[in-house]
Amino acid sequence: MIRKSMLAGAAAALALGLSACGGMGEEETPAEGTATEESTDQGMDNGGEEEMATAGENFGPGCAAVPEDGAGSFDGMAQDPVATAASNNPVLSTLVTAVTEADLVDTLNSAEDITVFAPTDDAFAKVPEEDLEALLADKEQLTEVLTYHVVEGRQAPDALEDGTFTSLQGGDVTAEGAGEDFTVNGDSKVVCGNVQTANATVYIVDTVLMPE
Repeated sequence: MIRKSMLAGAAAALALGLSACGGMGEEETPAEGTATEESTDQGMDNGGEEEMATAGENFGPGCAAVPEDGAGSFDGMAQDPVATAASNNPVLSTLVTAVTEADLVDTLNSAEDITVFAPTDDAFAKVPEEDLEALLADKEQLTEVLTYHVVEGRQAPDALEDGTFTSLQGGDVTAEGAGEDFTVNGDSKVVCGNVQTANATVYIVDTVLMPE
């Protein structure tokens, strides 16, 4: 069962957190900037040349489900803010429904420089139906779960090799791996990584992340 946790003013806190994130974004690359530029700012451990060669690439078996053209393609998603971009991706429809139910569409679309771990429809299908229905009906809990999937800054793949990030929900999200094989919180696999939208870097994952 999903643990019930009441977050008073969660949506307001999210808005404040995203505003703070935007305020710190002067040293981040602009949304229009290339992924190579983003990686230069964020990765400091692996050497610039190696990072520039790989940072702009999408990776993972789930990328095959992304359309080759149109608004839902990688190029199309890069033109739209993250909630809009997700709505055009055929594997993220349940996530989009959840974001809409939590009234977070405008908040996420107006954020600057964030990373989103986006669960697929199959990831939500792993949640028992009764629990999922209860989650979607509980706006406060839903906001808590969804904001746990969002961390500040555009995190390049090398940052996920052994990284701990503070989510906008307040809890820590951990990642580990290398190359094209990454997990989040130990058992959620990245199935399509380094997807760029106008204001976010997205890692599509196969399991819904649950805050403690």
